[in-house]
Amino acid sequence: MATSEIQAVPLPGATTHGGLEATPEELKAAVEDVVAVLHEDAIPFVVVGGIAAGLLGRGRYTGDVDLFVRPEDAPRVLRALERASFSTSELNPHWIFKGIRGPVLVDVLFTLKGDIRLDDEMLARAPVRSFLGVDIPLIPPEDLLVVKAIVFDEETPRHWYDALGLIAGGTIDWDYLVRRAQRSPRRVLGLLIFALSADLLVPRAPIERLYGMVMADDAAH
Repeated sequence: MATSEIQAVPLPGATTHGGLEATPEELKAAVEDVVAVLHEDAIPFVVVGGIAAGLLGRGRYTGDVDLFVRPEDAPRVLRALERASFSTSELNPHWIFKGIRGPVLVDVLFTLKGDIRLDDEMLARAPVRSFLGVDIPLIPPEDLLVVKAIVFDEETPRHWYDALGLIAGGTIDWDYLVRRAQRSPRRVLGLLIFALSADLLVPRAPIERLYGMVMADDAAH
């Protein structure tokens, strides 16, 4: 299918988070086809966004599919989506392409805020979960927590609450989290302290290590 411009219709009440109204059946069929073509082309990927947040933390509705791939693989992903009858768009060559089929929107992300890119360690640690009966690899919860801490702003408070759900899930590898949090230790430290205020269990060690990183950075500047 030829590449075309995508016109996405926002869900009622949506602000900066656009979406489409897809039924569970339409979403399942799209996820099945997306996963199938990516596996056929041996394209490494993980799922991020609302699907990952819901499966790893607190459940919430999402009407789109957020793929996270390597930058060099993004054009191949669009070609694979086109075989699955998606219209595609190279929306922004710096971080996101898109695909759409009926009411299902697929975001093809390859650089997240904080200059985060998919790497071998994420792929090796990616948990596999079932979404609408389809097995999909997810971004590790620690990496998702870092992403949520970085992208949070006044208009999207859901990101921190998604992160609190990840902490409440009790599957965080704290050593790995601290290592991945080096891209934005202040944001992650603030999130963990906020989690304590919400009576979630956060070990003392990662907070102390992140605080040390922040103080060392302040001293260096």
